[in-house]
Amino acid sequence: MLYGAECWATKRRHVQQLSVAEMRMLRWFCGHTRRDRVRNEVIRDRVGVAPIEEKLTQHRLRWFGHVQRRSPEAPVRNGVLERVDNVKRGRGRRKLTWDESVKRDLKD
Repeated sequence: MLYGAECWATKRRHVQQLSVAEMRMLRWFCGHTRRDRVRNEVIRDRVGVAPIEEKLTQHRLRWFGHVQRRSPEAPVRNGVLERVDNVKRGRGRRKLTWDESVKRDLKD
């Protein structure tokens, strides 16, 4: 479920969808349904897993460390950390980029 997630620019909607899918799997793993009215924290403690949001942040920051250690002329570094300024963007809110999500993770 998280393979390649360190390269996503994850929005809150994506994180919420992953959290819901994860809780469905954990409930199924424990043999509980939503009708049993067992809290998410109880199921997490029973299984012993961290929330998916923390894992996403951990993977993203680990990948950021790999990218930072690469040489400046490496293709992965050029594609991720450098911005092209001469491209005309459309109106409205700008799309969330990977480096902005990493900055948010570092701030947290």
